[in-house]
Amino acid sequence: MTTCLALFRGINVGGHHTVSMGDLKGLHEFLGLTHVVTYINSGNVVFSSEIVDRAQLTRQLEEGFVAKFGFHSTVILRTAPELDAIVANNPFQDQPEKASNLVIVMLLAAAPTLEAVEDLHKAHAGPEEMHLVGRELYVYYPNGSGRSKLTNSLIEKRLKTVGTGRNWNTLLQLQKMLAQP
Repeated sequence: MTTCLALFRGINVGGHHTVSMGDLKGLHEFLGLTHVVTYINSGNVVFSSEIVDRAQLTRQLEEGFVAKFGFHSTVILRTAPELDAIVANNPFQDQPEKASNLVIVMLLAAAPTLEAVEDLHKAHAGPEEMHLVGRELYVYYPNGSGRSKLTNSLIEKRLKTVGTGRNWNTLLQLQKMLAQP
């Protein structure tokens, strides 16, 4: 049995693609997943599964989501050990002047190439600081992410992979949830 975190991309953002967390939990249970718990209204689901093949599990969740809700949402999966590594690798964690609510981690579907990372840095020279570690892009938004020109769309286009961003405090809460028996 594997404990996983499913992060659904682009739901309940700006009043678009609205999905209740109760319905999302129900979908997971319908698919045979157990110990299902959601966190806040942005598509975070912790669950246990007997399926260990990540591609199969992702496909099952995405196809089930389309069948139930009528639109596609990319699912990014991480296991408990992977989320522990994400937390441990935060390049901003020993910098108290960088408020945790201004740190966003973009969890990517695939690790980008070095050329793609260089392209992102060339495309954006704003005040934001970025550090890529594996399949995670850690971004510090000193002025907040709301009006930043370093958007998820720009990041995905330049890195040539999809992803979904989560605020640092949310990731810490999800890590606690994954640690629950």
